[in-house]
Amino acid sequence: MHPVRSLIPFTLLSIASMAAEPSTGIADQLKWNFQARVRGEMRHNVFDFDNNRNAVTDDSWLLHRIRLGVEWQPVEWLRITVQGQDVRESFSKRADIPLQNGAEGDDAFDLRLASIEVGDPKRLSLKLGRQVLSYGDERLVGPLEWLNFSRTFDAVKLHYQAPTWWIDAFTSSVVRLHESEFNRSDWLGNGDVRQQFFSGLYFSSQFLPFQATDLYAFHLHEESFTGGTDFVTLGTRHKGDPLKLDGWDYTVELTGQTGQINGRPLSAYAYHLEGGYNWLKSAWKPRLALEYSAGSGDSDPNDGRVHTFQNLFPTNHPPYGFMDTFSWQNMHNLVLRLAAQPHPKVKTSLDFHSFWLTTTGDAWYRANGTTRVRAINPNANSHAGCEIDFTVNAKLSQHLDMLFGYSHLFAGAYLADTGASDDADFAYLMLTLNY
Repeated sequence: MHPVRSLIPFTLLSIASMAAEPSTGIADQLKWNFQARVRGEMRHNVFDFDNNRNAVTDDSWLLHRIRLGVEWQPVEWLRITVQGQDVRESFSKRADIPLQNGAEGDDAFDLRLASIEVGDPKRLSLKLGRQVLSYGDERLVGPLEWLNFSRTFDAVKLHYQAPTWWIDAFTSSVVRLHESEFNRSDWLGNGDVRQQFFSGLYFSSQFLPFQATDLYAFHLHEESFTGGTDFVTLGTRHKGDPLKLDGWDYTVELTGQTGQINGRPLSAYAYHLEGGYNWLKSAWKPRLALEYSAGSGDSDPNDGRVHTFQNLFPTNHPPYGFMDTFSWQNMHNLVLRLAAQPHPKVKTSLDFHSFWLTTTGDAWYRANGTTRVRAINPNANSHAGCEIDFTVNAKLSQHLDMLFGYSHLFAGAYLADTGASDDADFAYLMLTLNY
């Protein structure tokens, strides 16, 4: 049995017994939360870029999600969090099975969060159980809230915070969806030999008053019949504050990987460069920014080595286009962004992306980091296409938010060189009720 895993049940029982001391009424200590979210989507050619094929993914459907949770803090040093979630997909031609044909699918009411936090989260705390992990701009680790079922981890996390810096140390296993069964991670036994565990250190400082400076180290372990996977991801992120830079902002993130994937040596890299200007005194608060992101690819899949950057557990939805056609691997993405706030409760954005493959000797990977758009063709042109994203985010009331968006992808030469190359469209309307 995993050594950390074996300690968790004993630790949780000990904490619960200590907390069972007389205090004020339990009802006064409980904080309930509720969310109901519904999103209608229309996608055309997003998966095959082929007007002549009536695929099950060329369709409209309805995605809905309900969450109900409670937080109990019987004493100052103890916080217990539990949240359940039910997600459904309706009116689609494809099967309602998560992750098949791009489906979000159905996952009947299940446990999303279940954690105990001991200590002061603003100073020193230990959090055990099912929880969200989110770091930096979530390019490597995030909850992926766009998806109906999102992402959580069974984890142990130690947090320490000082006035100008903080650090997290954690070990975890991602929670997997299991149709008609309890969702569980490899910590709880997934019935296979994968034994995937994800650990890390994340340090963030405000030593420079105008910039957040982050350093991180992540380790991923996974077992398989084809060989072990063990690699580390080392990186740094520097993010400027426009309120302290006369409206200017910037982000620089550099990361590299080394180790092995399925028994083969891994050496890979990725980076993100971003600069923007905010008109802070304008009523609409516009922002204009230019970004460039890149992730390494593997030009020779037969040389026994891996150079494709491993995107880990990211939130890829906003950074590389709302159509979710790219992840942070084997890609170059140049982006021009314009955002404005025409009303205090309305935010709008207009983004223009242009995508290239780092090498056509490797695949074009979708946002999940595993699905390939086309079979590899080393002789294809590297330009995948251009995408325009328009969004409107409005706060309709204290508890109700609305998000509308439309995206269009202009097929590039890579698609023409590898098969059908028709443009793609994506439109959606989402309402979220939070209490």
